[in-house]
Amino acid sequence: MNSATSSEFESECRVLLDRYYAANHDIQKEKQAQKLLRLLRASEKPIKGKVDGWAAGIVYAVATDAQIQKGVPGISNSEFEKLMGVRMATVYARAAKVREFITF
Repeated sequence: MNSATSSEFESECRVLLDRYYAANHDIQKEKQAQKLLRLLRASEKPIKGKVDGWAAGIVYAVATDAQIQKGVPGISNSEFEKLMGVRMATVYARAAKVREFITF
């Protein structure tokens, strides 16, 4: 099933993004994350996997620079895992996929 074409994917992902940005206020990054979600939703490419992994990957892709910075600023990896409900290995994998859709 292509989760990215379903409205459930988008609405569930929005809930997770909203939860993250409610705890970690950054309006500019939140706007970028919402834009990335729209790009993923509109993509022709099949997006497989759980929504929480994709939401965490979006946050990580927006918050970090793959070439310079590692980790989400202001939160430890273990805290981020707990907040988003996914392991960092999944976050890294999804963030890499998300970056295929964008360039900041």
